[in-house]
Amino acid sequence: MNPPGLSYDQAPPFSVPLRFFLTAPWFLVLAAALLLWEGPGIIASRWLPATLALTHLVVLGFMAQVMLGALSQILPVVVGVSIAYPRWIATLVHVPLTLGTLALASAFLGSGPVGFQIAVGLLGFSFSAALIAFHRALWQAPVVTDTVIALRCALGALLVTVALGLLLSGYFGWGGFSLPILQVTNLHAAWGLVGWTALLVAGVAYQVVPMFQITPLYPAWLSRGFAPVVMALLIIGTALILSNWPLAATVTGAALAVTLITFAARTLLLLHQRRRKIGDPTLVYWRVSLISLTMGAAGWLLTRWMPGWPPKPAVEWLLGILLIVGFPVAVINGMLYKIVPFLAWFHLQAHLLGRAKLPHIKQLLPETPIRRQGWALLITLLLLSTAVLYPLFLYPAALALGITGGWLGVNLWRTAQRYRQALANNAALDQ
Repeated sequence: MNPPGLSYDQAPPFSVPLRFFLTAPWFLVLAAALLLWEGPGIIASRWLPATLALTHLVVLGFMAQVMLGALSQILPVVVGVSIAYPRWIATLVHVPLTLGTLALASAFLGSGPVGFQIAVGLLGFSFSAALIAFHRALWQAPVVTDTVIALRCALGALLVTVALGLLLSGYFGWGGFSLPILQVTNLHAAWGLVGWTALLVAGVAYQVVPMFQITPLYPAWLSRGFAPVVMALLIIGTALILSNWPLAATVTGAALAVTLITFAARTLLLLHQRRRKIGDPTLVYWRVSLISLTMGAAGWLLTRWMPGWPPKPAVEWLLGILLIVGFPVAVINGMLYKIVPFLAWFHLQAHLLGRAKLPHIKQLLPETPIRRQGWALLITLLLLSTAVLYPLFLYPAALALGITGGWLGVNLWRTAQRYRQALANNAALDQ
């Protein structure tokens, strides 16, 4: 069941989520610079230090920044629960998350145990502040909707993801204990991408797809059951992996992949059924994301049931591109283009309604740059995928990634500037 309305009166100040949104794109630029610096050799294995640094620049620097910033807005507006001291919480999450991501990437690139120790402290503090604040608010939700269920499961998965990540960083930072690195790393990735990321995207999608894209609602069996099924399969799969039952774990993983494909296919169908005939520039982001999720999950199935095809490093890189750049980066990018101008318009309405003419949303962020940056993102994804087979394509792929991230950052910054200019113009008129 979806809530009949949105509780805008509890929205935090615009600066709370905006700081995360304006920071995130530049980590894609850093990731692109690292790709250019390392060159085609980075494709040799997913386990190279540079590859791990690259991955965390994207998943922590871009994805986590936006996702945590969005939660600070989603919980009050969609769920109807307030976060105590939102400005303080935002600062306590944003600053150590930014610095901790840089420290972790530096540790992988050669700063050694000290880098991992610093990253553990900063990231542990950041995620602890976020998890405490968000869990406390979310479990006070007045109505347990499908979105609330999905968000609770997503935050539970984030807790597991962070715990495993800190365990791995602690191992590299201090050592002194044995750890099955391969198993823990794979579980860390699964809980982060499938649990935290996919469930958060689903929980938000239940609201924003029908609202912004004017589609039918998700069927109740999917919106109510998707998150609990994913969590149950993750828990069962984790127990089977740690108990060294590989065949049963593979079967559980296959069920998880089919569940993800079901969500992606149904969302694509809803987008096809949208009632608004006017084109929406963010549709390309949603479609690229959902097709990438479908291909990534199907590809994972093929690697498990057809293990000899094709070479393993190439498959791992391709799946990583689809399940990180293709799925979450694309959909987060598209959501930012809906969230940021809408919030700017909403807060201007709160400040200026009845006092000055308000700019409309398309004046705050025109459609043309959204469409163009969407094509840049699609080209980036295609070039990265091509580079798996033809490594020299990595250089244009890295340039495209840098352009994509920088373009997103400039578009969001300009929206924020138009918001500030509107406030300044009104203040000048009052004097």
